[in-house]
Amino acid sequence: MRWWHTAVSDGARQIPRLALWSIVAIWTLPTVGLFVSGFRQRDAQRRTGWWNLRLGDLTGDNYDAVFSARDSLTTSLLNSFAIAIPATIIPIAIAAIAAYGFAWMDFPGRRVLFMGTVSLLAVPLQVALIPLLQMFVGGAHLSLPLFNKTITVVPDLNLVNTTTAVWITHAGFAMPFAVFLFHSYISNLPRDLFEAARIDGAGHFDIFWRLVLPLSLPVLAAFGTFQFLWTWNDYLIANTFAGTNPDARPTTIIIANLAGAFGQNEHLLPAAGFVQAFFPLVVFFALQRYFIRGILAGSIKQ
Repeated sequence: MRWWHTAVSDGARQIPRLALWSIVAIWTLPTVGLFVSGFRQRDAQRRTGWWNLRLGDLTGDNYDAVFSARDSLTTSLLNSFAIAIPATIIPIAIAAIAAYGFAWMDFPGRRVLFMGTVSLLAVPLQVALIPLLQMFVGGAHLSLPLFNKTITVVPDLNLVNTTTAVWITHAGFAMPFAVFLFHSYISNLPRDLFEAARIDGAGHFDIFWRLVLPLSLPVLAAFGTFQFLWTWNDYLIANTFAGTNPDARPTTIIIANLAGAFGQNEHLLPAAGFVQAFFPLVVFFALQRYFIRGILAGSIKQ
């Protein structure tokens, strides 16, 4: 009977693995359906679901139409990169330095300033769109009636309808969460490591560059993945600050307009949607091993 108990035990150990792969298969179905539908003709898409695939229904015309459309998807992909890359790198660079300062540098008002920074997470993005749009159009000015003066806080940089306005907005609103996440991780790094570095004569810059950044790679990669996916798939901010400039529109706006006024080109949406989703998938799978480790950073003491 020993073989029976061994077989039962092996089968029980396989159950979690089978359940996990089942979840993965179900989670992947929408992406597979999007990919398959992108190669199906319009009549086939309207007649049956993507799972009723026939070789005679396959065509590459959808992708040809997407890349040769009046509003080029190729140009919009470049715009999406021009938005997502700086909107990801700049918050990481600034927030990592700020998180190290809040965690390991003693200066007056540190706790108050950190709490004020983190409290900005409660500010809804939507309430700031119009003030930001006004600032990008004409700058920001502070009126002082008592002195009959007006102080220019932010000059008119003419950023409206540019990709710069979009990534600046994304970077600014990503900063509080980045500081909070990085601080949770960096503050739990071993104190003995920092004390040993200071004994060896290392300053704050050397400690940050040679110790903190290499040790914080999981949380940096996790936030980078999260931020890149968010900015790449954003529609609201991009449409607000660059929606009227055809040369600055990212893929989300182009795809939304691709169906036409009455939806006559809706068969092009699966092909365009898969092209738009391809690059985030590459980024996610390249960094996915860091994602969970980074998001859970600081939840337990190290």
